[in-house]
Amino acid sequence: MDQSQKNAEHYKNLLLDEIEQIIIGKREQISLLVMAVFSGGHVLLDDLPGSGKTTLIKTLSLALSCDFCRIQFTPDLLPSDILGMTVFNQKTGDFQLRKGPVFTNILLADEINRAIPRTQSALLEAMEEQQVTIDGESLKLPSPFFVMATQNPVERESTFPLPAAQMDRFFIKMSLGYPSPEEENLMLERLGNTVPYAEIHSVLSPEGLAEVFAEIDRVHVSTAVRRYIVSLVHATRNHPLLETGASPRASKALFQGGKAWAAMEGRSFVTPDDIKAIAVPVLSHRITLKSQARFSGTSSDSIIQDILASTEISDTK
Repeated sequence: MDQSQKNAEHYKNLLLDEIEQIIIGKREQISLLVMAVFSGGHVLLDDLPGSGKTTLIKTLSLALSCDFCRIQFTPDLLPSDILGMTVFNQKTGDFQLRKGPVFTNILLADEINRAIPRTQSALLEAMEEQQVTIDGESLKLPSPFFVMATQNPVERESTFPLPAAQMDRFFIKMSLGYPSPEEENLMLERLGNTVPYAEIHSVLSPEGLAEVFAEIDRVHVSTAVRRYIVSLVHATRNHPLLETGASPRASKALFQGGKAWAAMEGRSFVTPDDIKAIAVPVLSHRITLKSQARFSGTSSDSIIQDILASTEISDTK
């Protein structure tokens, strides 16, 4: 293929092809994950055990040719276990920095809600500023840097829900869900009890990802689409069933995610349909339901869907 054709759409298709060798029947969810990566955002996978969360993230790291590190979050995990620390070297008589697993490209924070809040908060600076502070010294993290966190929505014992400030730093929240009977049968037929990571080829390097970022930056967002984004976010702040609505960070995420989605579809401009395609995973974890909404069984997803259905699109170009 000609170099000029190797754009976001091309790399999206390559990534989907590689990942679907192992993750079967989840094309829509994988596309959302790729959109978040192309937007430079972090991802929270909220799903039941055994649904393929960890497998998906490891497969993605192989297809992206990115350094990968997994941390199993537990109640006794300390911030220094993530960030690193300075230690005294008795041979040299000096203090030396021992970097933690956060110094990688893709950090898998497995079962993040099992760690205590103090440990969870150790990731805040890394997620927002792509740097960490150890003993007063600020250190840049590798580029690109993504936090891919998982949590089990069912178990509540010995877990610590993520605070709103940290939830807001995740670009999207998504679930894979269980496969259909046909998909599960195909999984057994094709994979059996193995995960063939060795068959995954690298289709995009960190340097190539930087070129995708540059392409997405050039995607045009019209005044009408910008106003549509703002209308959606403001609607969450005035909704009668919501305690708190989405922050301005949500507007920025819809803006950037819409540009990435448009580029993945081969377009140089964003449409309202691009925003609709990503609105639920971008917004649903950034809102807080009132007690009556929770007791009635209303979900965050359904409220965002209602807002999408009731928000008009401006005709302004």
